[in-house]
Amino acid sequence: MAKCWEQRGCDEEMQSRCPHDVPTDKCPAKCAFAACDRASHVLTWDPAMIFDPSIDRRTAIKENCTYCEFFLTNGPKMPVSE
Repeated sequence: MAKCWEQRGCDEEMQSRCPHDVPTDKCPAKCAFAACDRASHVLTWDPAMIFDPSIDRRTAIKENCTYCEFFLTNGPKMPVSE
């Protein structure tokens, strides 16, 4: 099962026309279909969470996820280099 930060908010037909449906682009926060209606979606203003370098933000398809407490707490972490 895909995690919420791995799913776009629009259907397959809409994605075929969307200029952001490319692997390197995130759905912008201003897109109506990028809005998250999950109960777990809570925006944070905590700088420690927002700027935490250990979070792998590349996995978030939607820009909104990069400010979401649920993603910042439960999302994947960057690989540790030795």
